[in-house]
Amino acid sequence: MKEFFKNKVFKTLFRAVLVLVSVYFIFVGIRVFHLFKEDNTTLEVDKVLSARISLVDVMGENLPLNPKEKVDTTIAGVDSNTNGIRDDVELAIFKKYPNSPKERAVLLQYALAFQMSASQSVLNEEIATAIVQQEDRAYLCVGSILHRDDEDPVVMEEYFKKTDEMRDFVNNLQFNTKERKDAQKEFYKKVRSYNSLPRTCDLDYLSLTN
Repeated sequence: MKEFFKNKVFKTLFRAVLVLVSVYFIFVGIRVFHLFKEDNTTLEVDKVLSARISLVDVMGENLPLNPKEKVDTTIAGVDSNTNGIRDDVELAIFKKYPNSPKERAVLLQYALAFQMSASQSVLNEEIATAIVQQEDRAYLCVGSILHRDDEDPVVMEEYFKKTDEMRDFVNNLQFNTKERKDAQKEFYKKVRSYNSLPRTCDLDYLSLTN
């Protein structure tokens, strides 16, 4: 009888130790997963916030060929020259503004910012918010290249007309299918409050002609 109680106590203690060890390893596993997730998010946010168009892209030295694939079969589309801008959007911008590096620069930046949400393999609140910060920066950049005079209503009417035209041009190219429009709506649901980024344009547009 004494041996029986000893064995029972031992088994109970052994099971308790097993439970504690299991709980410990589960806790460690969860902690490691969260640390990995945080590190990955930080890397992706840094990548998003450091993304810039290059002068090579603006001057057409890195233009893609006309896509042979069906460019609208996926949300992300085709980016054969891997510059972060969808090929069909990039080519359309060059077609509309063949003689204006300045206008191409701001619109390519705008397209790059939009494409980030479609090309991200991981998308959470932090990453989505960083992308929208880039979109906001690119939005302001478009307006910065055009003449404005807040005291002159005629000038301002023309200013808003032109900026709306340029931004709508890229918007309509970028979100040209129902799937892409729906994906963008879902994307914006992940965005939280943010502060605008300090620098507006990727390139010094004053150094560009036209």
